[in-house]
Amino acid sequence: MFILTLNCGSSSAKYQVYDWDNRSVISVGIIERIGQEQSSLTHKVPGRKNYEALQPCPDHVKAISWIMETLIHPVHGCLDSISAIGAAGHRVVHGGETFTQSVAVDAQVLTALEACSPLAPLHNPANIAGIRAAQKVLPNIPHCAVLDTAWHQTMPQSSYLYALPYTWYKNHKIRRYGFHGTSYIYTAKRAAVLLGKAPAETNLIIAHIGNGSSICAVKKGVSFDTSMGFTPLEGLIMGTRSGDIDPAIVTYMMRETGMNSTEMENTLNKKSGVLGISEHYIDRRDIHKNAEDGDERCKLAMAMECYRIKKYIGAYSAALSRVDAIVFTAGVGEMNPTYRWKALHGLSSLGIKIDREKNELSHTRNGETCISADNSPVKIYVIPTDEELVITEDAHALMSGTYDTHTRFRYSFQSPNYRNKARDTALKNETATNPKLETILAQPVN
Repeated sequence: MFILTLNCGSSSAKYQVYDWDNRSVISVGIIERIGQEQSSLTHKVPGRKNYEALQPCPDHVKAISWIMETLIHPVHGCLDSISAIGAAGHRVVHGGETFTQSVAVDAQVLTALEACSPLAPLHNPANIAGIRAAQKVLPNIPHCAVLDTAWHQTMPQSSYLYALPYTWYKNHKIRRYGFHGTSYIYTAKRAAVLLGKAPAETNLIIAHIGNGSSICAVKKGVSFDTSMGFTPLEGLIMGTRSGDIDPAIVTYMMRETGMNSTEMENTLNKKSGVLGISEHYIDRRDIHKNAEDGDERCKLAMAMECYRIKKYIGAYSAALSRVDAIVFTAGVGEMNPTYRWKALHGLSSLGIKIDREKNELSHTRNGETCISADNSPVKIYVIPTDEELVITEDAHALMSGTYDTHTRFRYSFQSPNYRNKARDTALKNETATNPKLETILAQPVN
């Protein structure tokens, strides 16, 4: 049987097909520029040349129909028939306080998700449009929603409430929700495996650093606090998002410049962060390269971002009292040693000692590495995330009736013997080119 995962944005649809019987990914792809004059599809099947195509794609129904046509294409496809797909899992950004775990989608669930749309107006409508489109194209299979916010529903009120009029929370649900939950489920469970502990015995600080970045304090295996808040705008400095600022700046600049609320929201979300400081760059590879070439703004953007990460790690270390491991994940966290070094160097008083040579060696999305010094009381891991696998396993479990909340559900990747076939193959090629990489690969503690 095959499980389809879908992650639909306002103008895109990412997909993956997973062979459940053989525990392997057989296809990944994305359609971009949905709703524009010409949409593009990139379709990848392991061992083959990527397939790319263009055609008009006015809405998500047409996009998902195009995905299905591609999956069974006689030359480029990976399935004999669409009927081989047994279930579909959908990423949904915001579940409010309604959803504390993944859920099978029915009319009532869709209504509840739509009620959360004002909390995530840029994300939830697109996620829901993707679900509705997929139900039209694949009406005879179960669909499930996996919520980014569900992981964080274990936070205590002291973590998730703001010091605002309490009626704002009661009447308008103003609170910290947190995001990147699917990534945190995967990395938290994998960190527990590497530590040789049950998840409920682990205290972690996980930094998901990408274009959108957040950090999560994990206490006894569950979310205790996180940097993103009511929206994904709060917390760390990001590619185009400001992260934490004095809220009085908003009203001050609106008075000074005449900006309206829409313009201000757009500035904070799309024109700030490292783009705002550098004035030119969003991609941290560009920031890093130009900083090394002497660009003072890029140096400043990198310094500010890494300092903000360091501050959160210090705060969460105090909040947790005991930290078993620091974990880096997502694009920048997995692939940029300089950012990790700047964020962690100088924290030895907290028991966090990063090994410079090990850190420089860790530059892979295919293997889990340990970059802490041998005498570091706190382990430092780089764990490539796998949100699609979490969605896949939740969808299968909901379909088969075996699903439960993550504290009582056991994922395949919680086994010390878990292997990702595609990553293993790619890692073998990497270590053949760079044998030293093998020396820092993390192994589960027995």
